[in-house]
Amino acid sequence: MTTERIQRWTKTRLREHLSVIRGERPPTLVLKHATYLNFARRKWVEANIWIADDQIVYVGQDLPEMLGDAEVVDCTGQFIVPGYIEHHAHPFQLYNPHSLAQYASERGTTTLINDNLVYFLNLEKKKALSLIEKLEELPTTMYWWTRYDSQSELLKDEMFSNSKIKSWLEHHLVVQGGELTSWPKVLQGDDTILHWMQETTRLRKPIEGHMPGASEKTLSQMALLGVTCDHEAITGEEVIRRLDVGYTASLRHSSIRPDLPRLFEELKELGVDYFGRCLMTTDGSPPSFYEEGIMNTCIQIAIDAGINPIDAYGMATYYVARYYNVDHKLGMIGPGRIAHLNFLSAKDAPTPVSVLAKGQWVRRDGKDIRQEQTFNWSDYGINPIEFNWELSEDELHFSMPMGIEMTNAVILKPYQTMLETSATDLSTDHDESFFAMIDKKGKWLVTTTLKGFATSVMGLASSYSYTGDVILIGKSLKAMVQAFNELKKQGGGLILIEDEEVIDRIELPLLGMMSDEPMEVIMEQERSFTKKLRDRGYQHEDPMYSLQFFSSTHLPYIRVTQKGIYDVRKKRILFPAIMR
Repeated sequence: MTTERIQRWTKTRLREHLSVIRGERPPTLVLKHATYLNFARRKWVEANIWIADDQIVYVGQDLPEMLGDAEVVDCTGQFIVPGYIEHHAHPFQLYNPHSLAQYASERGTTTLINDNLVYFLNLEKKKALSLIEKLEELPTTMYWWTRYDSQSELLKDEMFSNSKIKSWLEHHLVVQGGELTSWPKVLQGDDTILHWMQETTRLRKPIEGHMPGASEKTLSQMALLGVTCDHEAITGEEVIRRLDVGYTASLRHSSIRPDLPRLFEELKELGVDYFGRCLMTTDGSPPSFYEEGIMNTCIQIAIDAGINPIDAYGMATYYVARYYNVDHKLGMIGPGRIAHLNFLSAKDAPTPVSVLAKGQWVRRDGKDIRQEQTFNWSDYGINPIEFNWELSEDELHFSMPMGIEMTNAVILKPYQTMLETSATDLSTDHDESFFAMIDKKGKWLVTTTLKGFATSVMGLASSYSYTGDVILIGKSLKAMVQAFNELKKQGGGLILIEDEEVIDRIELPLLGMMSDEPMEVIMEQERSFTKKLRDRGYQHEDPMYSLQFFSSTHLPYIRVTQKGIYDVRKKRILFPAIMR
């Protein structure tokens, strides 16, 4: 039944739920005197809510004729809203889909719409699709998007095959195409991606763009090709540009783009008073960003900015469900919807006191009700990385005159290095370091110098990237090799070496990107690792994003990819990878 839930309940289960309304059998849960947010009328309404299993079956003035063993809760003094929806989650930012979902639901975000990129790139199609069906058995509802491109330059692009994309697009848990980072290729004539976009539209599924700085004409062209939403607006004017073209605008509040307060301020100044085509997202931020919760924090920012609370909740519930064509199942409190409900102490207090997810209490009266659940990741081909190769100092040559410079956490530009690149150690008086990216299977490597990362990181090794390839950064070749050897022992993650000692580590045994620890543990590990990097000269917004995005060609200007150092704008390899 679980994999059918998104589209339908079984006929047997539906008839059992009908019998609850007819008084022939009891519900599982009755919420009496519930003041709830009714989006059909845009107002708070008082009613009794009956729940059978994981479905809301009745909302109205009556109480059940048969109560039996039903739990009855008097909701006087509380305010009930639909469970929140994070529509743009990247469930592999040190955490994994399971740990993120559990943590999110306890803070009221009971639906996640997830990026599939890491599973698309690293898993066989059958195992990946089986995985998303298994994850749907959690109390959290999980939908997915399917990517059309790798967001990097891969040696093997054939993994984006027509049959594989088609299988993802047609899956009932996949509700959109995107995010479309390779939109310039589509405008320049890539008919393969355009075909997949047309298929997405034919299936009546929306397409999420990724178009930072896009002009009105660019947005218009992409609308003609099927794009329906974009999350890259960083000013109120850019939000309006998207709305005027007919897009739904997703307003972002993430660790490197905490834009929401300013966006609301600018939108109000520009006279925007209708938010029915706006959504909100935290855009897959690292764990520590979620200390106060996920969508509840966005809703609070909206309310604090003077947005009507009904719109503030709508941008994380009903407006999202309506946009994705799932408001018959989510985003509203009414018969036929999944029983995702948040119980609030006040209308302007979106962090819930209690949470129901698929009819189960995951938070009750301020306390989490966590069911310890194990997940057999290895059943789906998700294991530690096996590095079956050796690395020596003499393989790390840094002779090229051009290096890469970080202008912020994620933007890289070329620069002319004056370093004595035959050295094995660099001074801590400046912010230039050695940098290497090495194939996780040991077949190729790219070496250069990196300016602006840190002043005194001796040896850092990371498998934290979309592809799982290894990044080495440091002032000391010896420390970098030692960091790699430690990374190899633990099967992926992050290692920091100084004075021949491991001074910090994060173990990421799931494809080298994800921890199998609970969210709270990962938060502490991330804080510790980030602090040590900052103590050694890292000055940008977020080191986890920096490590992840070195190879991401949806960002300007220079990227380090499997093919070599790549010029994004000219679409050419400047320095090819060296085969080992």
